Parts: sequence; structure tokens; C-alpha cells
Amino acid sequence: MEFVIQPDFKNIKSIEGSILNSENSTALVSMDIRNYPFDEIFPEILLMKSQVLSTLERELPAQLYYHNVQHTKDVCKAVELLCVYEGVQAEELKLLWTAALFHDTGFMFEYNNNEIHACSYARKILTVFRYPEEFISRVCQLIMATNLPQSPTCRLEEILCDADLDYLGRDDFFITALRLHREWSENSGKKIPIKDWYEMESKFMRNHKYFTLSAQKLRNHKKSKNFEQIQELTEMIDAHLRFTTRKCI
Repeated sequence: MEFVIQPDFKNIKSIEGSILNSENSTALVSMDIRNYPFDEIFPEILLMKSQVLSTLERELPAQLYYHNVQHTKDVCKAVELLCVYEGVQAEELKLLWTAALFHDTGFMFEYNNNEIHACSYARKILTVFRYPEEFISRVCQLIMATNLPQSPTCRLEEILCDADLDYLGRDDFFITALRLHREWSENSGKKIPIKDWYEMESKFMRNHKYFTLSAQKLRNHKKSKNFEQIQELTEMIDAHLRFTTRKCI
């Protein structure tokens, strides 16, 4: 019999409407899922999780302000949340959570093409932990799906892709985006003006969409607000630059 992760709706009764019926889900995004016994379901993951996170702490370059250990933890948590509301089976959750744990380990080896390195590293570690080849291959397929531009081909890939860009619809969007701006600037070897960065973010958000219904309900409202503020910031920077230019003349 397959074990299926089901939401504990007792934790949701105090919130107006269920997650999938709410038009404004900002009240729901802070709801945690600590009552779900993921560690009890997959106790064999605990040692591997500890080792991988410790390795990331030691080996990730210091100038990775966005693709750091905290990002990996955030993606793992986002996977757990989306799996609950997408009603995935336990084995699917195990696949997704493992892929989330390894998806950015490639940054230890190379900034570009990091997904390929992440797959190689995941294969090495998962083999040590005696995971079957079929499981390892599926984990690698999930990791490769996070490569931008995202083009998931199945529901599990959609969940991981949504989890990887979860921050677009969160309250910490701006501080997270600034971390990514600093990371890109330092790793590209050239300084990216903040106005250009906001324009890049605005274009990216305009073209981005969450694939799963759960991510749409959880994040689209706040994502729209963040997008509006990005546009407003860009306009304000433009106005300031025009004023400064006129003043200099």
C-alpha cells in the first residue's frame, strides 16, 4: 500500500478557506508544516542530509550570497510544502526532497553548468548510500529540470522548479534578489548597475509562471505585488537619474 502525504486540515481551520480555494493566500504562506513527520518517514535521509549540508557549508565559495546553504534549506522546505498540497506519494516526496538537497551542489565545482556537476556529485553520494540506479537517475532528471529557462516535463519536475523559485512570491523577495544581484556581479566579473538588475528581474518575473496549482495559490498574489514594486523602483531610479543629469548640466 502506498503511503500518501495528506495535509492535516486541523491546522488550517483557523484560516479562512483552504489553500486551494483562497484568492489571497498571503495569510497562508507563513503556515508551517512541522507536524508532518518527514524525518520519521525517511529516517535514512537524516545522515545523508547532515553530511551534504555540512559539505556545502565548507565547500561553497564565499561569494555565493544566494546559492548558499540557506537556499538549499529553503528549497527543501518549499518541496515539502508543495508535496503536501499536491498530494504526492511518499516515494515521490523522497525523490523530490533528495533532488532539492543536491540541486545546487554543483556550485562547489563550477558556477556555470552547475546542474551537470550537481548530478555527478549526487550520483557519487547516493551510490555510497546504496540507492538504486533507477532512483539516482530520476533524481538527476529532476535536478536538470531546474536549469533556466525552466521546462519541466512532468509533475515532479514542476514541483521542484516551483520550489526553486519560491522566493519570487515571498516576503523576503527583495533581500533575496539583492543577494542574487551581488552574487551575479561578483561572479560575472563586472558590476551590474542596480537599475539594470531591477529591469532584468522585472523581465524575468513577467515571463515566469508557477507550474503547480498549489504554488500559484501560495505565491502568485505576493509575486504580483513584488513585481509591481520592482516596476515602481525602476521608474523611481529613472526619475532620479534624469533629475541628477539635468542638475549636472
